[in-house]
Amino acid sequence: MRSDHPSAPLGLKIAAGAGLLFLHVPLLLIFVYAFTTEEKSYQWPPPGLTTQWFAVTWNRPDVWQALGLSVQVAAISTLIAIVLGTLCAAAISSTKFFGRETISLLVILPIALPGIITGIALRSAFSLAEIPFSMWTIILGHATFCVVVVYNNAVARFRRISGSLVEASMDLGADGFQTFRHVILPNIGTALVAGGMLAFALSFDEVIVTTFTAGQQQTLPIWMLEELVRPRQRPVTNVVAMIVVLVTLLPIFAAYYLTRDGDQIAGSGK
Repeated sequence: MRSDHPSAPLGLKIAAGAGLLFLHVPLLLIFVYAFTTEEKSYQWPPPGLTTQWFAVTWNRPDVWQALGLSVQVAAISTLIAIVLGTLCAAAISSTKFFGRETISLLVILPIALPGIITGIALRSAFSLAEIPFSMWTIILGHATFCVVVVYNNAVARFRRISGSLVEASMDLGADGFQTFRHVILPNIGTALVAGGMLAFALSFDEVIVTTFTAGQQQTLPIWMLEELVRPRQRPVTNVVAMIVVLVTLLPIFAAYYLTRDGDQIAGSGK
């Protein structure tokens, strides 16, 4: 059977393959060096392979402390982002008012700014307000850009919901909360889950904003950065990096799966 789509030119295939190698070979090197027997330096090829560094990493309490803090920060930041991002998306997409586009721009501005600008601004604000640096200052810093991720997913899905669905719900006697629970939420639920997963992944591996808002706290990415500057056991850092890559890929793949059919307008044929 003849395909409807012509085959890509050989040069384009080679270019695509080269691009993929450029993106992913460094990640593969991290996986390889997590198994190396060399403790102090990087050699290629590795002098030998071992799994001992996984046991060493498991027994390092500083790794667990940093991991626990990262999970707490990412989880709470994501929860805040889902609530605020959904409310902002509902307001922007469902009503028309003067300055709506300006407000939408201001909502997405934090993720467009360089992280160092956001970090300096947050640190200055916390210092002026005399707020001590702690886990909560990290959470507030991460929430500024996590809200944007949820907002972008939610507002796109809100705009794909037919207004006739909401009108029909109101005509049948449902109040605003019932309409949101039984009509709107089922249609935007996957977008919120996908936005939350992306926000969690973004918060989990954030470095720059965390550096300015953490004080003496160490999230897992900050711990990794410190270990690279003053290494004790280089393979341990690679083991942690490999785990971070695998953990981060899970929500990204899940978010892609949940939003891949999001181009259909709910209620468009009703």
